[in-house]
Amino acid sequence: MAQSQGPEMAWVMFALMTVVAWGVYGVFIHQGQTLMGDPASARYKSFLLVGLAYFLVAVVAPVVVLLVTGASWSFTGPGVAWSLLAGIMGAVGAFCVLLAFGAKGSPAVVMSIIFAGAPVVNATVALIMHPPAGGFGSIRPQFYLGILLAALGGFLVTIYKPGPAAQPAPPAASRQTAADSQPTPRH
Repeated sequence: MAQSQGPEMAWVMFALMTVVAWGVYGVFIHQGQTLMGDPASARYKSFLLVGLAYFLVAVVAPVVVLLVTGASWSFTGPGVAWSLLAGIMGAVGAFCVLLAFGAKGSPAVVMSIIFAGAPVVNATVALIMHPPAGGFGSIRPQFYLGILLAALGGFLVTIYKPGPAAQPAPPAASRQTAADSQPTPRH
């Protein structure tokens, strides 16, 4: 019985892996941007490398899987169009993350807004594209409460985000040396 539950619940493992991957994305890309050593162009250089990573993961890996599994290489027009649109939206979102950081948004706040807002947008668009059986009147209040709580959670994390640690004061010897190097006023 435990074996039959494994494959049925594999989606949860993959969803949680996505949570981890996207959860560290903002912090990692900000770190890469910060360490790029080029304040004027760092975010664009970082995004270029994100694009390279996307190529490796989103182009090479699926090609290998399709080849290994002997999959058909036929594509439908609507499938291609929607998939390209999804990729464009993902890339635009990733680029906007970097623009938000460049506009002085901190990773914790930017990503909190994104991860609280994205599920609300996702649920809304999914409902519009695939209305529920019984119409919108059949939606249970808990669904709306979930959307409200997601938005409220993002708001609270943004407003009450802990500040960075204070910079340590220089050692006493350094302060004394700096004071000793000041010229003595003449009277």
